[in-house]
Amino acid sequence: MSDQTWDFAAPAFQAGDALERLRRELRGLGLQERQGRWERRGVLIAQLTLQPGEIEARRVKKPSRSTPEWAVCSLKSSADVRDFTGDLKKRLAQWSEEHD
Repeated sequence: MSDQTWDFAAPAFQAGDALERLRRELRGLGLQERQGRWERRGVLIAQLTLQPGEIEARRVKKPSRSTPEWAVCSLKSSADVRDFTGDLKKRLAQWSEEHD
């Protein structure tokens, strides 16, 4: 192995740009946006809030028409955004199977 080091840094996380990409991805998953909240079939699924340097993402633990219980996370990198999207996609598929 070489002891070579690389003299460049990863690009800074642009929360505003990441939020726009995330919004497109959520629409691609079949969710509808209403006033910053994301729903499927009228049931609240997620909520995104832009904060300085990060996105505050909230996802329901289980879909419910009454008061939902939230799982909250801060998305501070592109990897965090990918993980959030992947997890939400997996949960949407699971919830769909439970309702079919």
